[in-house]
Amino acid sequence: EFMQAFWDIEEVQTKAIQHLASFVRDKSALPYLLTLTELIVLAMKTHVDSLKLQVDGCSLLLEIHSQALEQDMVMALDENVTSSLLVTIRKHAENEELLSLACTLLMMTSASEVTAESLWKVGVIPDLLSILRNFLHNEQICLSCCGILWSLAVSETNGDQALLKSAVPIISVVLEEHLQNGTVTESACSALWALSLQGCLTESEYEPMTALLLDTLRMNPGRPVLVKNACLALASLLRLSEISALRFILDSKGSGINLIKDAYHLHFDAPEVVQSICMLMNEMVQYDDVVLDMLSQETEQLLSEIKSCFPSS
Repeated sequence: EFMQAFWDIEEVQTKAIQHLASFVRDKSALPYLLTLTELIVLAMKTHVDSLKLQVDGCSLLLEIHSQALEQDMVMALDENVTSSLLVTIRKHAENEELLSLACTLLMMTSASEVTAESLWKVGVIPDLLSILRNFLHNEQICLSCCGILWSLAVSETNGDQALLKSAVPIISVVLEEHLQNGTVTESACSALWALSLQGCLTESEYEPMTALLLDTLRMNPGRPVLVKNACLALASLLRLSEISALRFILDSKGSGINLIKDAYHLHFDAPEVVQSICMLMNEMVQYDDVVLDMLSQETEQLLSEIKSCFPSS
């Protein structure tokens, strides 16, 4: 009632948001806080010029959503909320702290089909790509933007493919920049996999992308989610192009076959990783030159071992 009565007074709204933030760690307060999200968004929308209110509002929404996730509650953002957040992002496009909060919030909710559809409708992709270019050094921003792009690519409301295609070069740059950061590369590999499945990569991108994905495996062999995502992305590339397949076995830094053999021995007890390796090998065998290389490196022994370990799968 206090927020509604003084909706047009910035100082009142700022203090109200700060007061609500003091309750966010109290799990019993979550149902009440969830009912106030529209008021928080309204305050942000009304006072969009106030950087402090935008930061506090985004931070509170993020905390509420994090608490909801911990209690297995899904909080979707409708078009009204996503459009308001996009206005905030555009108004304060130079503020790294605010963009990090806003992008993290959008990522955490974008797995919801309702939120993904809303993000398509408000046209968020050009803004995400601009943010990535301007804040390539920021790991959280890169992680979040790649996560949102993955959600948009796999969404049933898949929109303009030209927009998705425009994301491929910048995601490649993200991978190169954060090659040793497993968390960011997991997210970027996942986005690339989804984009490749949507046919968003051009022929000229197949070979360099294959080499880059091999580098991610070399730099982060111990991360099962990353290995799975990279193998799925490679499988998609090899399905599309023999050039990718040849680069896979003839890469100047070492054959991809050795990499996936090493990956299997590290993650033999992770069924999803092993499945992704099998999917990759299934694409490899369509090319005669690759099959010859697989035979020369005794890959059939690996396949036999996988078959014996997973007899019912």
